[in-house]
Amino acid sequence: MLTAGEVAGLIVAMFWAILVCFMAVVLVRLARLLAETTKTVAELSDRVVPLLEDVSQTVSETNRQLVTVEAIAHNMRDVSGDMVKITGVASALLTGPVIKISALGHGIRAAIAGRRRRPARSAPVTQGAERPAVPRMRAPSERRGAGAGRRRG
Repeated sequence: MLTAGEVAGLIVAMFWAILVCFMAVVLVRLARLLAETTKTVAELSDRVVPLLEDVSQTVSETNRQLVTVEAIAHNMRDVSGDMVKITGVASALLTGPVIKISALGHGIRAAIAGRRRRPARSAPVTQGAERPAVPRMRAPSERRGAGAGRRRG
């Protein structure tokens, strides 16, 4: 029969064999996992490279469009500045004569209205009939009485 040391050695050897088999299974599965991961990374890189190229083209096109938009905005700023200048010149050229013409028209209307209101020469003119009596404005000192507006300290 076997001695206790031999039985213990046999048990340890069996556990060792089971451990090695377990480790072999784990290593095989780990190898499969690494192979799948490598395959997935390769497929992903095959898909990502064209996507990155598309993104690069999109960014380039966007930058080109932004340059165009910036040029348009610059031109619009120049045009609006020119419009301000043209408006100022047109305003200066037109407002002076328009004001003078409207003043002349007002003067002519006032003169015509004055001629229509003037009485005929054959009728006697009375002094009070020309203008209606307008009450005279009194000075502030007259309204309050003499000395009432001033206080002496």
